Amino acid sequence: MGRTRQSPKQHQAAETCSCAFAGIGNGETHSKICGQAAFLSTPEAPERSRSMKFVDEVKIHVQSGNGGNGCVSFRREKYVPRGGPDGGDGGKGGDVVLEATERKHTLLDFRYKHLFKADSGKHGSGQNRHGRRGEDLVLEVPVGTMAKDVETGEPLADLVAAGQRWIAARGGLGGKGNAHFTSSTRQVPRFAQEGQEGEEREFVLELKLIADVGLVGMPNAGKSTLIMAVSAARPKIADYPFTTLVPNLGVVQYGEAPPFVVADIPGVIEGAHLGTGLGVRFLRHIERTRVLVHLIDLTQVPEDDVLLPYRQIEHELASYSEEIVRKPRIVALNKIDLLDDGERAGRVATAYGETGHPVVLISALRKDGVKELLGMLLKILHPADGE
Repeated sequence: MGRTRQSPKQHQAAETCSCAFAGIGNGETHSKICGQAAFLSTPEAPERSRSMKFVDEVKIHVQSGNGGNGCVSFRREKYVPRGGPDGGDGGKGGDVVLEATERKHTLLDFRYKHLFKADSGKHGSGQNRHGRRGEDLVLEVPVGTMAKDVETGEPLADLVAAGQRWIAARGGLGGKGNAHFTSSTRQVPRFAQEGQEGEEREFVLELKLIADVGLVGMPNAGKSTLIMAVSAARPKIADYPFTTLVPNLGVVQYGEAPPFVVADIPGVIEGAHLGTGLGVRFLRHIERTRVLVHLIDLTQVPEDDVLLPYRQIEHELASYSEEIVRKPRIVALNKIDLLDDGERAGRVATAYGETGHPVVLISALRKDGVKELLGMLLKILHPADGE
């Protein structure tokens, strides 16, 4: 039977793909096994590959180590009559610990491996030798990771600082050897304790990025252009919806004020809370923000109902979380450089002023009004420094 020749694209896909099946068979076989190979040779591959590597929710199963058994032993040594019991204790089982670190940025490490076990303690032995303690299993997670109960969704731990730890499953205690059970009435105990079993539990890890400012708006409202204008972040920008597939973070340094972090999340559309578009799963990344910037594309504002884009996004935010709705926000009317009628921008700004939120006219592309927007953000983030 003749050998199937693989095309250069199939060969490149099989070699480039980083999945667990890379290198298995020819490119055609690999394409059937792994969907990544289908687009690795396209121009959009880097962005799509990055979106696949951004994992912000996983379910894992952890099991701590069992405690070692105590030992039943008696000292038997020449010239030492009635040596007595000398059974050592079992070692404690290892814990499963979650530790927040700044070296990790996604939960990708837990995407393909879901079961994690710590070492068990060793059994005790004679001559009062205790068993070795089981080594703890430390799982590094990004800062901002929250552990939740699988069934109830109740938060179990929230790791918001580097180095913060949470013991997800405690190791079982080691059993005591028979040397512990001697007394005046029981000089030859012929029993010992068994080690305790370790804990076993399943929970969900959910990553919520830590940022000071969150950018929300419809697709193509200019959120990525704005974060690129105010920080060193370089997200993908194109003239079609849902260019941003994963959240982007940028650090903003303005004047003498302390730097702050801005989060740009994928666009939200009407019906997102029902699963339309990319849904609302990325809204979790603005739950920790202190202020929101609601970006409105002036070129997409209808004449008969200028507040429609605002109401649509606010409805999706309220459907996701009432806490997000209560956050302070600034309405930024973007793309003033594309309007021929300057008076229309003023009329729209006046209408949006009725929402009760500060309004600013900007052009993220030309950076018009961006300094004014940053000044408004600083007054909210650092009110004591405001003039």
